[in-house]
Amino acid sequence: MKTILKRSALFLFVLLFSTQVYAKAPQWEVDPAHTAIYFSVNHIYSATRGYFEDFKGTVVFAPDDLAGSRFDFEVDVKSINTGNSKRDSHLNSGDFFDSGKYPKMTFKSSAVKHVKDNQYVVEGRMTVKDVTQSVSVPFTLLGVSDHPFDKKSEVAGFEAKMTIDRLAYHVGGGKFYDMGVVGKDVDVLITMEVTRKK
Repeated sequence: MKTILKRSALFLFVLLFSTQVYAKAPQWEVDPAHTAIYFSVNHIYSATRGYFEDFKGTVVFAPDDLAGSRFDFEVDVKSINTGNSKRDSHLNSGDFFDSGKYPKMTFKSSAVKHVKDNQYVVEGRMTVKDVTQSVSVPFTLLGVSDHPFDKKSEVAGFEAKMTIDRLAYHVGGGKFYDMGVVGKDVDVLITMEVTRKK
């Protein structure tokens, strides 16, 4: 009887350990050609849109191992592109991002949680200029599949949307907001593809 109990306990331990190994969240490589960080902010009566050209990220994710999942990003502020070089220079100046003094924006996740279906939220700390704040970013897992061009690889897609109060991060002192020229709320859209070898 003791032998049977020992074998059963050993079997359960091996099964549990194997499941944990199998469920371990893998690291994915961000595909920069199919990943973008877009933003939109109101200018009087129109919306000014742009994106950041240079960024890097670390993505570790599995729906069955959220405790081991994480999303960390670093953005080169000087790579801002609104399609107007004069405006981009102004955004890089001390009036807004002051990229000479604060060249990077970062996000470091602390937890990934499932909401429902393919909806998740990643919690973490975002740093812009001299301000670091806790944020929760809702995102959608668009899918995971074999890569159409490489059957030995998998591809996954994500989309995240959030709104940031730029004044809370000292991106502008409020002068242009008070004048009714530039809004304070910035809508951010992150669309991302990541790949990994199976």
